[in-house]
Amino acid sequence: MSTATVRTAHQALRRLSFTFAGDGSFAACLAAGADGGWYVESWRLPDRGIAVPVPLALPDGRAESLRSQLVALPDGRVVVCRHDGDRHTLVVLSLGEPGRPASELPLATLRLPGLRILARPGSTQAPSVVLLGTDTRPVTTVWLLAADGSAPRQVAELSGLYGGGVWLDGAGRLLALDRVADGMVKTVVLDLELGSTTPLLELGASSNDRLVLFDPASGFGMLRSDAPGVDRLGWALIGGPEPVRFPDCLHRPGRLLRPIALAPDGPGTEPRVALQVDHGATSSLVLWQPGSGRLDPLPVPPGRLGAVGHWSAAGLRMPYSAPDRPAALGTLDVDAPPATPAPPNGLLSQDSSPARWRLDGSAPPSDGGRWRSAQCVTLAGPAGPVEAVVYGGEQWLSAPHLVLALHGGPADVWRLEFDPALQRMAAQGLAVLAPNQRGSTGYGTEFAMAIRGAWGGPDLDDVLALLEGVAGHRAALGLEPPALFGVSYGAFLALLATAHAPAGTVSRCAVVAPFLSGERLLAEASAPVRALTTRLGGDRPIDDARGPRDVLHLADRLRAPLLVVHGDRDEVVPVGQSRSLRHELLRLGRTEGADFRYVEAAGAGHELLAEEGAAVLHELLAGFLLTGRPA
Repeated sequence: MSTATVRTAHQALRRLSFTFAGDGSFAACLAAGADGGWYVESWRLPDRGIAVPVPLALPDGRAESLRSQLVALPDGRVVVCRHDGDRHTLVVLSLGEPGRPASELPLATLRLPGLRILARPGSTQAPSVVLLGTDTRPVTTVWLLAADGSAPRQVAELSGLYGGGVWLDGAGRLLALDRVADGMVKTVVLDLELGSTTPLLELGASSNDRLVLFDPASGFGMLRSDAPGVDRLGWALIGGPEPVRFPDCLHRPGRLLRPIALAPDGPGTEPRVALQVDHGATSSLVLWQPGSGRLDPLPVPPGRLGAVGHWSAAGLRMPYSAPDRPAALGTLDVDAPPATPAPPNGLLSQDSSPARWRLDGSAPPSDGGRWRSAQCVTLAGPAGPVEAVVYGGEQWLSAPHLVLALHGGPADVWRLEFDPALQRMAAQGLAVLAPNQRGSTGYGTEFAMAIRGAWGGPDLDDVLALLEGVAGHRAALGLEPPALFGVSYGAFLALLATAHAPAGTVSRCAVVAPFLSGERLLAEASAPVRALTTRLGGDRPIDDARGPRDVLHLADRLRAPLLVVHGDRDEVVPVGQSRSLRHELLRLGRTEGADFRYVEAAGAGHELLAEEGAAVLHELLAGFLLTGRPA
């Protein structure tokens, strides 16, 4: 049986990059099962009934890249843009015969530094997409690409860089883009027939003004601007005489509000907007109307929403995930009456009169059991509270084995969502504490910027404080110290913490794709990674009592059993970083296979825990973190 056929028989455990067809009839996403091989899914979204995912697996067992861009077409096909350096290949996938791979029609191949693909409204009989390519001058070239195999047609060449993409009409002619120039972002309108742009948003001479949502029928638009002094959401009737309004209820410091979709209420009614509110590890959903002056919570279970959606008569559809719910499509009936409590006899579920929320396509475990749940807890840190995602129930701190897991980034965050690696650890009997230490996103600018120019500074302080508190509590109960686990930046931080933690505080340490220091990463990484490292402040060393944050210089202090895993084709953190650590440990007299284990995954990139073959690595990591035995 081919790999493609096997994938059609297994439900997806991970999904990302959701996109909706303009009419809401279909959606598409990248999906992966337990093996980690990624493929495209097309979702049929009926007016009534459940949303149905259909795998569009590639011939010959080929996997899609995590970097592939998708556009869902209104006929169920999916346009895919694949990137290989400066080579961008566009194809359209359609469903093959039952049990067979998808049909693949080549559309175009372009060579340039960057390429984005946008859905285009208009005819469902001859669907097309918009391509925006950027070069080093910088110039943005715009093409229209039909999904019938005909060559792309260039419609504009624009000086500068352009982001965003909001349609101002239903015919696919007027596209609002965010032009980046002179250190500012301003929204302009691109006329695809004339190939020219005109200004749309200019609230201040030096403000950043971006259109984020628009209703062509009414002219109602929402925008994000720092013209009021800080970045805020506002609204206006675009092109009308009234000024932009910035309601207080849309200003929530420390929280990110994302307009998702407009209610399909028709002309003559006050707009209703669904907004996703992100704070730390979790998301919530609220309803806002310009005249209400408030945000009304909508009933969505605790978890993480996907920041994109479509609202139609069938309901508001959005990607959703929770620790015990692999990512899938949720549907919320916004206008249904509130749920009726269950009667004393328990014949009705608490949310069955009617069911306002439904999750379609979330896979159960293959063994017929249940996924492990997790919760958010708030812990005391040296400079304030630290939120964490915790597996292991209310007694997690006294579990026989506990792992302190550190996320990558550093501009990232643990989310209350399904994570196959953490799920495997929990299934192995490990409690997991995944903190969002200083430097994590989602808690406001000050919290995220705390480590800018101080990698391994305030974040290491938080981790060491958590380690000391947890290890001390467990020692009083006669339990072993926690283990450490980290990926990428989290791996760097885990190694630093292992080296600096007092003896007996760390039982073992497993790291995936670590780098050794900001300076060493800058010396080996590609130009884009060097630029990102510099922008995030990784080029500036810390001068304090702990000394340089260089794992190679601290290797003699790595006394706990150690597992190092790295992909030999890592495009972000070169595998040479881990090879250097291995060589230094050997030079210090450590025995490979006894004191430490080094695993180099052939053909794997930076996202090796989400690539094909990831399940084997999940098993390896969970087993090591449970036992500490390198073999």
